[in-house]
Amino acid sequence: MEIERTGSAGPARNTFADRIGFARLTAMAFGGADLRPLRDEIVSKIANGTASAGEGLDLSLIAQLLGEKQAGLAMQAEVLAYHQLFRSPCSVAKPKLRVLALAAAMDMGGNTPIEFLLEHSGIELLTLYVVAGVELPAPLPDHDVAIVIASDSEECRDALRKIERAAPRWPRPLLNPPHLVAHLDRDKLHRLLHGIERLDIPATTCVSRAQMSDLALLDGSVEDIAADFQFPLIVRPRGSHAGTGLAKIDDRPALGRYLAERPEQEFFVSRFVDYASEDGLFRKYRIAFVDGRPYACHMAIADRWDIWYLNAGMAFSESKRLEEANFMRTFDHGFAARHQRALAALADRVGLDYFTVDCAENKRGELLIFEADNTAVVHNMDSPDLFPYKAPQMHAVFEAFAAMLYRRGRDGRERAA
Repeated sequence: MEIERTGSAGPARNTFADRIGFARLTAMAFGGADLRPLRDEIVSKIANGTASAGEGLDLSLIAQLLGEKQAGLAMQAEVLAYHQLFRSPCSVAKPKLRVLALAAAMDMGGNTPIEFLLEHSGIELLTLYVVAGVELPAPLPDHDVAIVIASDSEECRDALRKIERAAPRWPRPLLNPPHLVAHLDRDKLHRLLHGIERLDIPATTCVSRAQMSDLALLDGSVEDIAADFQFPLIVRPRGSHAGTGLAKIDDRPALGRYLAERPEQEFFVSRFVDYASEDGLFRKYRIAFVDGRPYACHMAIADRWDIWYLNAGMAFSESKRLEEANFMRTFDHGFAARHQRALAALADRVGLDYFTVDCAENKRGELLIFEADNTAVVHNMDSPDLFPYKAPQMHAVFEAFAAMLYRRGRDGRERAA
C-alpha cells in the first residue's frame, strides 16, 4: 500500500496520516449503517495504489466491526509495519491543544477509546502506535500532553516497556504512566486494593489448565488454588475480554465440561459473589475516574449475574431506564457519597489519571469491584429518545477529561518555561 502524505506533526519522519477513526466508524456500526460500501471503496484504492495509511487502518477497524477480526488484525499489522502515526478528526480547524496517545498494536478493544472522550472537544488527537521492531521517533511528534492508551494485556507489555524506558525523558506531561497501567491485570488488582475499608474485591488467581483438569478429576482441592476458594467459582481464560469464556462453575463436573469446550492453557479464577438485590435483580455500575474524581457512566439491571449493558435489556424496560436516570442524577450525593472513602482510596491506589471500574454493591452494602481498566468504552451513542438523561452525563465526563488535559498541558508549558 502506498502511503499518501497528508500532514505533518513536525519533522518529516513524524508525518501523520489522517483517518476516519474509531469513534466515527464505531458510531456508524452502532447506528446500523452498512460499512461494506466504505470497505469496498478503500479496497479499490488499495488495488490502484492510492490508499493512505490512515485508510488502511480504517479498513482494519471496519473488518473487525464486520466480525472479521483476524483479517482486520492482519491489515493493521501490514499498515503499522511502515506507518505508526495517525490523526483523528478534530471538531475545530485550529485546535488549542494537541494530545499524543500512545497505543499498542491490539484489536479494537485493546486501547483506550479516547476518540469518544475528545470527539467534540476541539482538541487535536494524534495516535502513535508503539510496535515491535520500531523505536519511538526522535524527536517525538509535537504535542502538549501525552497519554498511554495501551492496556494491561499481555499483548501490550512490550509497548508499555518501551514507553516506560522513555518516560523519564518525556518532553511533556505523560498521563496514565505504563507502570501504573500494568497494575490493572486481574491477578494484580485485588492485591493493590486489598484492605480498603468497605471495599470488596474477590481474589483472582491465574491457574494452569493442568491444575484445572486435576480439580475437575477429583485429583485436587479448591483450597489448593486459593485458601478462600470454594464452588461456585468464576472462571475466564487469561487475556480474554468482553466476557469471552466467562462462566460460573458450580461443581467439578461443570468444570470438566467447561474445559472440554475451551482450548486455552491459563485461566483466571475467583470466588463467586451473589450480589443480587432484595428484588432478585443484579445491578452493575460503570464509573469513570477523571483526575481522581468519579463519574457515573451507566447502570445495568438484569436477572443474571453476568451483566453487560447490551444484555441487560435496558432499551426495552422503562422502569430500568428510570432507575438508571435516578442513579446518574443522584450519583454525587447518593452512590458516590455512600462509597466516598472506598472510591477515594481506590482512585489513590490505582493512581491513573483516567480509568474506569465496573462494580456493584454486595449484600453488606460494600463497594464490590469486578475490574478496573483504562480501555472500557465510555460513549454517547445511545438513542436520545430512549435515554435522554445520558447525554448530559456523558458530556460531563467528556468535559472533565478535556479540562484535565488542558490543565496538564498548561502546567507542562509553565514548567518548560
